[in-house]
Amino acid sequence: MLTLYSYPTLFGVADNNGYGLKVFAFLKLAGVPFRHEHIFDASKAPRGQLPYIVDGDDTVGDSESILAYVTEKYRVTIDGGLSQGQRAQNLLITRMLDDLYWVMSYSRWKDERYWPLFRDALMREHHALTEEGLAKAKEFNAQRYYYQGIGRYDADAAMARGLADLNALATLIPARGYVHGATPGSIDAGIYGFIANIYFYEIDTPLKQFVVAHDNIVRHCRSIHEAVS
Repeated sequence: MLTLYSYPTLFGVADNNGYGLKVFAFLKLAGVPFRHEHIFDASKAPRGQLPYIVDGDDTVGDSESILAYVTEKYRVTIDGGLSQGQRAQNLLITRMLDDLYWVMSYSRWKDERYWPLFRDALMREHHALTEEGLAKAKEFNAQRYYYQGIGRYDADAAMARGLADLNALATLIPARGYVHGATPGSIDAGIYGFIANIYFYEIDTPLKQFVVAHDNIVRHCRSIHEAVS
């Protein structure tokens, strides 16, 4: 059976990282049986990043590569009726979610307004973690942010970038149904992966305030959450 390796839970979602939760939701929506193993150590993962899957002799990393692999091998059809234009829109939304990821991560590990609350929540839910270990992870992430670019923003400027991403999503998510119609597709799983890690996040960041204020985003998130729980 296919095994998904991804980060552990936090605040009631199956993975506290948007990419792992995206893959989890996709597998659930697609009806593909899998085991879910929660880990912190990504050293055995392709490119040293989570999530990844092991399926027989195949090991696949990167969330988009995983979705492509699973779609082909298991003949997943949830995106089967999409037009070329809709597939292009999916790619653009996916790339925007990549941008939102960095802001979300920054808000947890670098923004000193929220970092202590995030640290304490991790330690409260995952007792094997230590304050020293998380401090090292914080330092490592600060280096990642600097070289990626978001780390050169001050906190409010970084947050503004994420709010702009969310504002674009708010115009794309319909009041009813899903991005491309009455049934959810892969892009809905992708959006859920990130929005659920904002909406169910118990720390009141501007990102959460924006999501909570938009009924269409909340409805979409809760609908996918119920479908995959």
